[in-house]
Amino acid sequence: MLELELRSEADTLALARTLAAVLEGGDLVGLEGGLGAGKTTFARGAVHGLGVPEDTAVTSPTFALLHQYEGRVPVAHADFYRLGGEAEVEELGVDELLEDGAVLFVEWGRKFQGVAARTVLWVELEIVSDAARRARLRPQGARGDAIIGALGKRLPK
Repeated sequence: MLELELRSEADTLALARTLAAVLEGGDLVGLEGGLGAGKTTFARGAVHGLGVPEDTAVTSPTFALLHQYEGRVPVAHADFYRLGGEAEVEELGVDELLEDGAVLFVEWGRKFQGVAARTVLWVELEIVSDAARRARLRPQGARGDAIIGALGKRLPK
């Protein structure tokens, strides 16, 4: 596990961009944290870090459920807060996106066993103050461990 203090939104975006540099197609990253913890902000930084143009708006997919982007690899950002079951997750085509080489960021993914099992990294964001957040990055499986190892080499000491 890697735990970091993020003093500002800029720190959150920077961490997400750094993570994006080590992600590969087929990686599923779970974003966890309470409302307002910075999940969508983190996703925005990662989406832009994956080569999606800066002028592309990255907003919460709470009502759309899934947003897709084209970067150096396909990128998708999903919010499963409103979903009621695994069948609804299947209807969104999560497996197909991953099999087609997309990097997928999922908010509230722990609600669904199938998504949780495919997640390689959990990014847990906790509100510390109005501006500050605590990020805990928890790897899952060998791919998650590799991501944490590569990320650790890129983070400032």
